[in-house]
Amino acid sequence: MNAPLPESIRRALDQVTLDDKYRLEQGRAFMSGVQALVKLPMLQRARDAQAGKNTAGFISGYRGSPLGGYDQALWKAAPHLRSQNIVFQPGVNEELAATALWGTQQLGYAPEGSNKYDGVFGIWYGKGPGVDRCSDVFKHANMAGTTPWGGVIAIAGDDHISKSSTAAHQSDHIFKACGSPVFFPSTVQEILDLGLHAFAMSRYAGIWSAVKTIQEIVESSATVEIDPDRVKILLPDDFDMPPGGLHIRWPDAPLEQEARLMHYKWYAALAYVRANRLNRNVIEGPHDRLGLIASGKAYNDTRQALFDLGLDDDTCRRIGLRLHKVAVVWPLEASITREFATGLQEILVIEEKRQVIEYQIKEELYNWRADVRPNVLGKFNELQGDFSGGEWSMPNPTANTLLRGNADLSPALIAQAVAARLRKLGVDADIAARLDTRLALIEAQERALETLEVQGERPPWFCSGCPHNTSTKVPEGSRALGGIGCHYMATWMDRATLGFTQMGGEGVPWVGQQAFSNEHHVFANLGDGTYFHSGLLAIRQAIAAGVNITYKVLYNDAVAMTGGQQVGERPEGHSVLQIMNSLISEGVRKLVIVSDDPAKYASAPLAAGVTVHHRDELDRLQRAFRDIAGTTIIIYDQTCATEKRRRRKRGELADPAKHVVINPLVCEGCGDCSVQSNCLSVEPLETEFGRKRTINQSTCNKDYSCVNGFCPSFVSVEGGKPRKLTSQRKASPDQGPEFPEPMIPDLDLQKSWGIVVAGVGGTGVITIGQILGMAAHLEGRGIVTQDAAGLAQKGGATWSHILLGATQDDIRTTRVGMAGAALVIGCDPIVAAHPETLMRVREGRTFVALNGHSAPTAAFVKDPAWRNPGAACSQEIDQVAGQGQVGHLDADAIASKLMGDSIYANPIMLGYAWQRGWIPLSLATLIRAIELNGVAVEANKTAFAWGRRAAIDLSGVYKLCEPTQIIPLQAVRQRLAGSQGSLDDVVARRYEFLRGYQNEAYAHRYRTFVQHVHRMETQAAAGSSQLALAVAHTLFKLMAYKDEYEVARLHSDPAFLARIAEQFEGDYTLAFHLAPPLLSRRDDQGLSLIHI
Repeated sequence: MNAPLPESIRRALDQVTLDDKYRLEQGRAFMSGVQALVKLPMLQRARDAQAGKNTAGFISGYRGSPLGGYDQALWKAAPHLRSQNIVFQPGVNEELAATALWGTQQLGYAPEGSNKYDGVFGIWYGKGPGVDRCSDVFKHANMAGTTPWGGVIAIAGDDHISKSSTAAHQSDHIFKACGSPVFFPSTVQEILDLGLHAFAMSRYAGIWSAVKTIQEIVESSATVEIDPDRVKILLPDDFDMPPGGLHIRWPDAPLEQEARLMHYKWYAALAYVRANRLNRNVIEGPHDRLGLIASGKAYNDTRQALFDLGLDDDTCRRIGLRLHKVAVVWPLEASITREFATGLQEILVIEEKRQVIEYQIKEELYNWRADVRPNVLGKFNELQGDFSGGEWSMPNPTANTLLRGNADLSPALIAQAVAARLRKLGVDADIAARLDTRLALIEAQERALETLEVQGERPPWFCSGCPHNTSTKVPEGSRALGGIGCHYMATWMDRATLGFTQMGGEGVPWVGQQAFSNEHHVFANLGDGTYFHSGLLAIRQAIAAGVNITYKVLYNDAVAMTGGQQVGERPEGHSVLQIMNSLISEGVRKLVIVSDDPAKYASAPLAAGVTVHHRDELDRLQRAFRDIAGTTIIIYDQTCATEKRRRRKRGELADPAKHVVINPLVCEGCGDCSVQSNCLSVEPLETEFGRKRTINQSTCNKDYSCVNGFCPSFVSVEGGKPRKLTSQRKASPDQGPEFPEPMIPDLDLQKSWGIVVAGVGGTGVITIGQILGMAAHLEGRGIVTQDAAGLAQKGGATWSHILLGATQDDIRTTRVGMAGAALVIGCDPIVAAHPETLMRVREGRTFVALNGHSAPTAAFVKDPAWRNPGAACSQEIDQVAGQGQVGHLDADAIASKLMGDSIYANPIMLGYAWQRGWIPLSLATLIRAIELNGVAVEANKTAFAWGRRAAIDLSGVYKLCEPTQIIPLQAVRQRLAGSQGSLDDVVARRYEFLRGYQNEAYAHRYRTFVQHVHRMETQAAAGSSQLALAVAHTLFKLMAYKDEYEVARLHSDPAFLARIAEQFEGDYTLAFHLAPPLLSRRDDQGLSLIHI
């Protein structure tokens, strides 16, 4: 029996709210790194008020993963920000935003009496490439300086592994080139703490402070302590300020600014680091030999690596291992570094990407005597017996890699490097055996992954109904140049789209190619967000160069990749007509507007010569435009499908009372609907007559492009709506025996519990992580969750890592380590079987809750014969996890049948895992976390309960899904996808169909012919029926050829009409998409356009 809830948790259940992170002035709150960046200026304003100063704040920048959701979080917190005199004004682009921040500090020499406040502090934010494009502003503003009660921090969102970027990036070096000290927080708490230090340093040294964030930190969530007085700031007493100080002034000659920066500001910043001991030893002892120095994520991974090696703090002290944590990676404060290095034989610098700390520490120790100077290693091992130089003196440094400089580091890589250095220095037999045991586990896991056969991939793809599906098509014989954001995905689709550029460079590579190419013309894809950011300049360059190019400017009314922000950085947004007028004034040769709803332009004030066309004419228009000399424009107007779904849910956009279904008896399974639409909502349907197609009504966004093919199997249901489960038809998870209370793990004994949620981007994987995180917060447990957003959310593989601890100190990193998962919640078997998931599974230890349903991957769009690898993936997971470790269920079927929508599959998985006793959190806190999430609360609580019921009575739940179905649903799917049964079964089903198709005699001819083939086959090969089965299938297709009369018969079949009535309700009518040759209107290529 589990213990009753403590009083502290009962109070938390009543008092904690989602708004705590912004509302509380003091206390504990659960928040993400992005939300901490929203809270940071509020804390700074509170500190200033305590100091008797009336300050204000200004925030500007440009979104980009991993800071893609920062602007949305700021908008949501607008009331809290306004109450603290904090203004958020997003920039048109990063460079102009940085210039606006520079302006806040120029208030330092504004006319006397014109300032409303004692100072304005500022936050600039941007993705790593945004840092690159801002270097000119950063250099100018940094040399100019800050005000005493202002200060600026520049927050960079780095993507070390190019997870949601066209290139991996690292901002440390560009900030160094601009002269800005670089802070690198390792936790959500440190975003707040070091953020306050960064402001204080900026004010003291008259310099812009940089704060480097990466996805693993800023997109993680944790419980933090909110307190304006938590950080104790000390101003240096060992630094002499120059006459006139270090703050901004006017006039100020450029060389005087440079001298002040180089002679004083940097050293003032170093004095600040020194006074506040921002870099410090975390583990130290009197006889240390090996020193590890790390910052940010690498520090977290190092802590985890030591744990994985069995080296706790006391053991580290006993064997002489010292650990140093760096908060300010540049400039590296020398005196603290010397203290760290003193007495050591060797230093291992652990940092991701190119060396920052390593080169500085080598420089600072260079002049030490050889008998006291430690050997410094980082990216490379030393050559055997050679201490004459670093990696630049090696003929082939890569062959001697110790800690790679590309991609990222992991606890496993760091553990192997640390163990190698410890062995070289010498350890006792007990430690050596411990290292051998732990490394053997890591190496065994690596070998297993090397032999793992990846059964399937789930690459990111355009969302269902996405306008990119149509807008990125090009005519046969043409090619397109890639763009960024969602347009980048076109480069791995069959869109004849080659190459890409940085943001704002779209199409310009053609300026450097046309003169040297036999090609006459190219297309270029450009989004409306990029156009407003800097893309207009790319078009201007193409016009100036006189090249033959057609820009397809997609106006999807949202910045889709980063969460659907409004285009235009202003309340009214940016319209198609504004883009039209701007481009006409630039001098484009020709411009047209293409839309899925041309009627809305009936009374629009179009520029002279501009015409509006339906998107069905896109191919014809492109063929015409590629023959026009000069720069031409097609503005493609269709709202982002995901944004449409959001607006419909909020009641801000009408939801068309029209749904498309496919009659499987008419469908031939050719896949043309997938080719036409490029849409993932067109899914395979395995039937007794072979593979057909079906529309997933839960994910369909009503783009309707799937009906554009020449296919009569489509039927439009107009005027109705999907039938909801009524109380009479709806089963309840509470029906049946009372839920037994599972024995949940004791975190006080386990200390830590790692959970990985693996699923498809955009289906609620992150939500599961947030629910678990909030529940742990309510219980006062240690918690870190780490999520993936950006490109992975576009239908690709995505993961949420949840680390639970008895206390916050029991959690060392933000991701579950190799073989470190206690539980995997596999919401999708393909993602669950991905090496990224399985590397964290330990045989016999890791539990797996596995959803057996595998949604089709993007491969199905172009491969009608694609085979779903879901079953093979499930088998792989069973083998890796071990006997008795995996719980299987079809959560999608349960959600669809018992709740009316597959969207509830993930909370069903959560409930299933909890009821199995695999989640060390109480039922009360999980339910309260679902309530605090505030989205479809009752439905999600019901889904959670269905998961619990499935854990104790899976067969009973399946019977409720299909009352007449005894065989498990997954088995049915596998059988339909397989042999289709015995020869007699196959012939009997087709015999009955042909009777309805024509008559008894016609069906008899079919059966007689197949039986004759089977007799001949068995004479040649006793017991064989393969040939007869093949004849049974293909002869049936030939004899059941569908002309207009047969299609009409199948559409009027009472069984088909009954299936529609089961799916939809209301006063609906059916529209059939037929194309009789005599009535069809055809396009310029002779293809039918009319559907009646």
